[in-house]
Amino acid sequence: MQWHALILAGMVALAVQARVRLDGTWQARSGDEIRHIVVRSDSSAQFGGEVARWRVVGDSLWITLGDGVWQVYGMKLAADKLTISGGDLEKPVTLRRVGPPVARPDSLAIPEAPPATARAW
Repeated sequence: MQWHALILAGMVALAVQARVRLDGTWQARSGDEIRHIVVRSDSSAQFGGEVARWRVVGDSLWITLGDGVWQVYGMKLAADKLTISGGDLEKPVTLRRVGPPVARPDSLAIPEAPPATARAW
């Protein structure tokens, strides 16, 4: 039975080491437009004047704009390239990390996190 505990401890250690690091300034192209998204380690994300809260659950990225629901996307992260799909997207979107995050001004509040059961399908 001790080897089960060792395997479990090893899996937990790997999960902690493999923790997803999304913080940074990201860039996405939308037609001729380039959008900038700032993702911070305080679970906030900002694009333009919009502030969202985010969380990673398994291989999914959950985002809420404070409307009481989580929008859930499939997520693939490879170094400085993030691809999200599903949710309300018609096709996958790929973002590229172009720098570190900028600090969130105190005047911008992070939306409350809805319960995990409040998901948009």
